[in-house]
Amino acid sequence: MRIYSWNVNGIRAVKRKGFLDWITEEQPDILGLQEIRIQDHQLKDNLRDIEGYYSYFTFGEKKGYSGVALYTKIEPLDVWHGLGIKRFDREGRVIAAEFENFYLLNIYFPNGKRSQERLNYKLDFYDATLDYCEELRQNGKEVVVCGDYNTAHHPIDLHDPDSNKTTSGFMPVERKWLDKLENHGYIDSYRYFHPEKECYSWWSYRTRARERDAGWRIDYHFISQGLEGNLENAEILNEVKGSDHCPVTITLDLD
Repeated sequence: MRIYSWNVNGIRAVKRKGFLDWITEEQPDILGLQEIRIQDHQLKDNLRDIEGYYSYFTFGEKKGYSGVALYTKIEPLDVWHGLGIKRFDREGRVIAAEFENFYLLNIYFPNGKRSQERLNYKLDFYDATLDYCEELRQNGKEVVVCGDYNTAHHPIDLHDPDSNKTTSGFMPVERKWLDKLENHGYIDSYRYFHPEKECYSWWSYRTRARERDAGWRIDYHFISQGLEGNLENAEILNEVKGSDHCPVTITLDLD
């Protein structure tokens, strides 16, 4: 099973750049999108009804902001929206699904760069997410948490760590939460296979960073430890254009 995650920075924008052809060619088994930036009434049928896929969407209250989507070839046992906490769920950042072997959370984590208030919001969201994942694990199934985490974990995960030590997205308090996530038994699937490889998933449009490969790795699949034996591969598809992020993938053997 191949599970993809991609912050598309606007689902209508990425559609104009070949998204429908890409998904038809790539054929992910499950695809989580973040930052779809659309409302329900704006979503056209050609994005709702992609052949071979069940599709589900979570919309933010604010127009043109946030939102996540899930496309899956396997019909989920259940799908729900949000963490059950209004201050987070109103921004449309979480869509969750239950499959036979695991729970999947597709999440667009907040960005903390705007203000101290938003940084605190981001950290609170992080803690609520971990609590929620731990509650799900008590049901006896493993958990996959994919999405844009908006934090680079280690110096290897961004082009210029020395200049970004006080920038939200690489601040010690944000990185400590990723430490905490691992300490609770979650595995960074990409680092599991590529412990020393420098490869990024996001590049700033403002500085033409992609041309220089001056990026950040902030998109992840973290999996709970019980899926370690099922993990076959993890990749960053940095050749795929269409957004300021690129898709990231994992392959699970669930047979």
